[in-house]
Amino acid sequence: MISHSSGLYILLVSVHGLIRGKNLELGRDADTGGQTKYVVELACTLAKHPQVERVDLVTRLIDDPKVSSDYAKPVEILSDKAQIIRLACGPRRYLRKEVLWPHLDTFADELLRHIRKVGKIPNVIHTHYADAGYVGCRVAGWLGTPLVHTGHSLGRVKQQRLLEQGTKLEAIEDHFHISTRIEAEEITLGGAALVIASTNQEIEEQYSVYDQYQPERMVVIPPGVTLEKFYPAPADWPKPQIYQQLQRFLKDPEKPMITAISRPAIRKNVSRLIKAFGEDPKLRELANLVVVLGQREDISTMESGPRQVFSEIFQLIDRYDLYGHVAYPKHHVSDDVPDLYRLTAKTGGVFINPALTEPFGLTLIEATACGVPIIATCDGGPRDIIGACQNGLLIDPLDIQDIQKALYRALTDTEQWQHWSSNGLTNVRQAFSWESHIEQYLEKVRLFPQQKVQSLLSPVREFPTSDRPEWKIPETNHLPTADRFLITEIDNTLLGDQEALHKLIHRIRAEGHTTGVGIATGRNLRSTLSMLEEWEFPMPDLLITSAGSEIYYGPKIVTDTSWEKHINYNWQPAEIREAMKDIPGLELQPPDTQGKYKISYFVDADKAPHFREIIRHLRQQQLPVKGIFSHNMYLDLLPFRASKGDALRYVALKWGLPVKRFLVAGASGNDESMLTGNTLAVVVGNYSKEIHKLRGYPQVYFAQGRYAWGILEALDHYDFFGNLSVIQPEPEMVAV
Repeated sequence: MISHSSGLYILLVSVHGLIRGKNLELGRDADTGGQTKYVVELACTLAKHPQVERVDLVTRLIDDPKVSSDYAKPVEILSDKAQIIRLACGPRRYLRKEVLWPHLDTFADELLRHIRKVGKIPNVIHTHYADAGYVGCRVAGWLGTPLVHTGHSLGRVKQQRLLEQGTKLEAIEDHFHISTRIEAEEITLGGAALVIASTNQEIEEQYSVYDQYQPERMVVIPPGVTLEKFYPAPADWPKPQIYQQLQRFLKDPEKPMITAISRPAIRKNVSRLIKAFGEDPKLRELANLVVVLGQREDISTMESGPRQVFSEIFQLIDRYDLYGHVAYPKHHVSDDVPDLYRLTAKTGGVFINPALTEPFGLTLIEATACGVPIIATCDGGPRDIIGACQNGLLIDPLDIQDIQKALYRALTDTEQWQHWSSNGLTNVRQAFSWESHIEQYLEKVRLFPQQKVQSLLSPVREFPTSDRPEWKIPETNHLPTADRFLITEIDNTLLGDQEALHKLIHRIRAEGHTTGVGIATGRNLRSTLSMLEEWEFPMPDLLITSAGSEIYYGPKIVTDTSWEKHINYNWQPAEIREAMKDIPGLELQPPDTQGKYKISYFVDADKAPHFREIIRHLRQQQLPVKGIFSHNMYLDLLPFRASKGDALRYVALKWGLPVKRFLVAGASGNDESMLTGNTLAVVVGNYSKEIHKLRGYPQVYFAQGRYAWGILEALDHYDFFGNLSVIQPEPEMVAV
């Protein structure tokens, strides 16, 4: 049953990286950086607020001997009101975020299953990064829950910077799947009720390059710093454990420390910092350089990016003969980080972030809270942090002399150093505390119209009698009692071979006593009923028509009006038709193919722009739609929340049947949204080429048989009338 408790239930989603409550492995790889720390601290601080009843931080479950067994625990308690929930998402082994895309539909289905198990619809779903945005946008759409999003870093910005550095577009696409990421970001920005940014620059210069840029939905709420952990060293503070590691590298470990802490990423620009230090004898005499770049064992086994960073660093240390002047420890634990800041302050040193770009820079406010003056790149977060705290200098990260001058000033002007240290300690508590962050956060969340749980359980109205089919209709609907469901497209899937169809009907009647049957089609209701009658197919229990924009329940063809209300959000059909009328190669289909929530076109592929360009054109005019291109000639435009897959999952949630007990059959791009995820899916042998990309996806079976023969094949493949057991090898990753 759904809970009606008054406290807020906030669900945070962060899919990639290694996330746990203690001893975060920050910097272990490119995916385990500031974002993982941010979401854990956000969850813990939200849970302390009296208005918050429950916080779930949902991430990927990883059962891999190469990483800690902590990441294989389905539940990790953070506090009495907060926990980490780990859900299945593709193979058990640890994968970098760029190859998780084919598995995110499964993760979305697992998340929906978790919410139903909780028994309460979240008041807010807050997603972090593009992959979680894709998942959250789908689940929030199914539930009608407000979506909050934090990007952390953005694909369009990354792509542009890599191009400027000379990386070929093909290489960017091959490694980062950047077009998939950008599309997920566009979808998320279109569906988010609120986008939280860390800086004004992020909103004005980064999000503004997106088609779905809507600054009125964006707000700056800087991250906080955990003041219980990051504080100045007391007078009688003993040397910390990390000091022993530094002594191994340094001739004179008592000299002031120039400290840099980051992931081993090229954009962090650490090699230029080492050049600046190595080329200035005065700096080498004044201070030691301490570079902490996550964890490493053998750099030859690392991914190409980190391996390149370390190789260049080691070459520079050797070139400038910096042995005894630079420390670069291989390992540290999370508790060492605040000790490093305190040690830097005790030695009269400085913390530096020389990154080429910096969306925020959590390490800067952590160092500030420990009393360390900071030097940072003149970009994004550092500009806001130093502007608010008045505790250091901004630098041009490409200018070695500028880096040297800033470091020299911080290390030699004792009065200025003390002034910056005092300013930082005072101002960071006012501007960057987690308590301040949470108050601003909840103030925005309280403005959302809260989800009415009853909307998923609303009464449905009957379809007008005059429009009901005339052929024999069964007296009962299997929806309330079925323990599994067969859902199939009509065209080129269910219908097309009379012998196969009759055999399928016979098998359902003989073996499917607990099986519900549904249709999911691009056709409208009247056309669907006409085709089913013509081919003498029994009345289904469920009809999803007009490409997922309409839902009806048999046998009396009852309309689900709450689905209509749900997808009507921001649907502007007149404006969409107007925006589409001058695009070449498009022709509106006849009126009888159109729907209240579906606009359909014929496409001349030789004359029309690419499908993605058409969707982008609409987005640029603030017309959020979901576009479905199929058979290389049909284009359906639907409300943002509608598709066959969305409708199917709405039905599954409403009637309490897990989607993994749905066998879905299709043959074209029109069917993709219901074929991916946790459903048992079959693509029949006569499929269209645009659906070929699903080959190799988890639980998408490509049948040899055409039309209903393929469905019959899938009944056996999945033991559908038996235990629904799927005995398959773990799928290999496929390119997106």
